[in-house]
Amino acid sequence: MRIVVTRENGAMAYEFERKQRIAVLGGGPGGYEAALAGAQLGADVTLIERTGVGGSAVITDVVPSKSLIATAEAAISISEAEDLGVQFFSRSAEGRPVRPEVAVNLAAVNKRLLGLARQQSEDMRTNLVREGVRIIQGEGRLDGRNNVVVSTGGDAPTDFDGVEADTIVISVGASPRQLPSAKPDGERILTWTQLYNLKSVPEHLIVVGSGVTGAEFASAYTALGSKVTLISSRDQVLPGEDADAAAVIEKVFKRNGMTVLSKSRADSVARTENGVVATLSDGRTVEGSHCLVAVGSVPNTSGIGLEEAGVQLTESGHIRVNRVARTSMPNIYAAGDCTTLLPLASVASMQGRTAMFHAMGDAVSPIEVRNVAANIFTQPEIATVGWTQKQIEEGIAQGDIYKLPLASNPRAKMMGIKDGFVKLFARTGSGTVIGGVIVAPKASELVFPLALAVEHRLTVDQVARAFAVYPSLTGSIADAARAMHIVL
Repeated sequence: MRIVVTRENGAMAYEFERKQRIAVLGGGPGGYEAALAGAQLGADVTLIERTGVGGSAVITDVVPSKSLIATAEAAISISEAEDLGVQFFSRSAEGRPVRPEVAVNLAAVNKRLLGLARQQSEDMRTNLVREGVRIIQGEGRLDGRNNVVVSTGGDAPTDFDGVEADTIVISVGASPRQLPSAKPDGERILTWTQLYNLKSVPEHLIVVGSGVTGAEFASAYTALGSKVTLISSRDQVLPGEDADAAAVIEKVFKRNGMTVLSKSRADSVARTENGVVATLSDGRTVEGSHCLVAVGSVPNTSGIGLEEAGVQLTESGHIRVNRVARTSMPNIYAAGDCTTLLPLASVASMQGRTAMFHAMGDAVSPIEVRNVAANIFTQPEIATVGWTQKQIEEGIAQGDIYKLPLASNPRAKMMGIKDGFVKLFARTGSGTVIGGVIVAPKASELVFPLALAVEHRLTVDQVARAFAVYPSLTGSIADAARAMHIVL
């Protein structure tokens, strides 16, 4: 509490001004950043989280999945090393060279990645405690506009705490969507949160769904040694992404031995005596040892008092928010996968910070979704930012397109990179960079220059004037920009 001293008719007057009370429901990337920013701005912050700080993004989603993908990358590097002249041999008892078998210990891999997730969660918790955030572990729900009721569970499931707040931030995330005809059992039919219970690499993994999650895990398990069948209801994998990028990924998938069933819909998945069988809508069946069902997610907004508090939801259950993460109720904000913005951890974090800056009266820049850089962690990766080629071709945005294959890049040749490209979109006439696509190993690390160009409205000539290291993969960004030079 702060004491404010004023003068009234020459006499001293004392006013007591308490800190703004913030309640954050959900400790994922959005909730974590909101709690951290609120505490640093001087608010009294309480965070309610049921599983642990970091939420599902850290504990069962982003951190473990990308750690698994890092292991897959290592396996690919070993398998492709011979192309660079590196050979692996051991010697038999007779002294003869024998090519060793490269194997993946999935139990050890999963133990490591879950350990990394727990450590990341604990590090985040430590940061919040250091800043003075009060953390309550339990199930939370709104009780009106200014109160959060928390069931702390444990031995006393009816033990409730009430948290009064001036401002509330909802960041409850989303859960894997389940199909009634393909109910996950955690053993053979799995969601992406259950994969980490596997003790060995699946002999034959069927992946239902060719969106981002399905494609990432299909790519990773192929590299880890599984036979993979990817069932896609669309013409090609990653139907919502850049068509050229998706075509490269599908070509690589097939070259690496993956079976891709395009224009195929799985009607059901059932367990058999030793595995699973997926039945397609045309009557065909696919038998495998395990099945990953990756058909999207559902926001965790049901039954937590949102509608009763006046918070507007979409038909899908997502919370409607504006560009400063505010809901239909002035004192209630929302961040992350439970909202109508992009389901990305980076967006959730930005929403959380923006919500706090706005609620606390600090300077705030409304979120511009168009400037968000996104990445798909297949092999190779796909990174995108800004307007898309489809939007340009449909006339929604006015722009020129230039595509440069990585095969012409000297560093790519040195590294043995066979697939990928850099694609730039620039405003017709002015040459302002309005978007781009990169398909390459570690595209997530290469897209940042394009994100800066889009955010700060740089022209292709300004990008081209920056010095790129020679040789480097980023040199292809400079080369593409140079090729789009605007003649004055």
